[in-house]
Amino acid sequence: MAPGGGIFAEISESHSEDSRFSTANVQLENFQLSKPSNNSSAKAGISSTNGVHELLECPVCTKSMYPPIHQCPNGHTLCSSCKLRVHNHCPTCRYELGNIRCLALEKVAESLELPCQHQNLGCSDVFPYYSKLKHEQMCRFRPYNCPYAGSECLVTGDIPTLVTHLRNDHKVDMHDGCTFNHRYVKSNPQEVENATWMLTVFNCFGQHFCLHFEAFLLGMAPVYMAFLRFMGDDNEAKNFNYSLEVGGNGRKLIWQGVPRSIRDSHRKVRDSYDGLVIHRNMALFFSGGNRQELKLRVTGRIWREQ
Repeated sequence: MAPGGGIFAEISESHSEDSRFSTANVQLENFQLSKPSNNSSAKAGISSTNGVHELLECPVCTKSMYPPIHQCPNGHTLCSSCKLRVHNHCPTCRYELGNIRCLALEKVAESLELPCQHQNLGCSDVFPYYSKLKHEQMCRFRPYNCPYAGSECLVTGDIPTLVTHLRNDHKVDMHDGCTFNHRYVKSNPQEVENATWMLTVFNCFGQHFCLHFEAFLLGMAPVYMAFLRFMGDDNEAKNFNYSLEVGGNGRKLIWQGVPRSIRDSHRKVRDSYDGLVIHRNMALFFSGGNRQELKLRVTGRIWREQ
């Protein structure tokens, strides 16, 4: 086996079917991977397993394969999800797949230790192959989704990247400070669309916060809602509190809570009603006048928990 090489599951087409199958099995069985015993050898072990890691990549979806790993009679492998997608025929040689498990490759995967895929974003941890996926789904260094709710934006990145993206691409208003005083006006309040009216980003305590205000239907009742999201993880969000206040004609509503992390989607926060909810009749009462125009002033502040 060449240095740095891996398992050879795909054999030259010039061999017979039986020889291809037996050769693949022999090379799998002869492959040995010693577990690194310290940090320096761990780095060497990771680099020497690159070929094996590539072999564990499904040829259809290109994602890492996890048990059950399937193989065709010729030794070509693919993941269980893609086995259904290719209608039980090998995407490489078109042979019928049957129900053959590649147990040798699954066993080799148990010996691998690999870095988190978010290594370039700051995660320095190394994990056994079968623990890596679970970690990556919850890794605190994983990219954030764009918090803009006015469109299906697919941009992801770290917080500085998303702040620049919101300012340049979505033209979101950016403010410095921990207090806000916004006036929302709508000439025809009878039109209630399930869409965001406004998103404002605040730079406060060296962190960024997203203030959402929108109209939507709560059952059959039109409502308006304002809520705050923290641009960071949940554990950091719990260090802050915020309050919102809206009123008029001698009455007011006040909301106080902890900002939700942008790890929680805009829809998830909105549908849990975790914010200041104002029914339209109350909003029009606050607006005064002939109740034909919506005029709401929402004030609030953000503070750090001691």
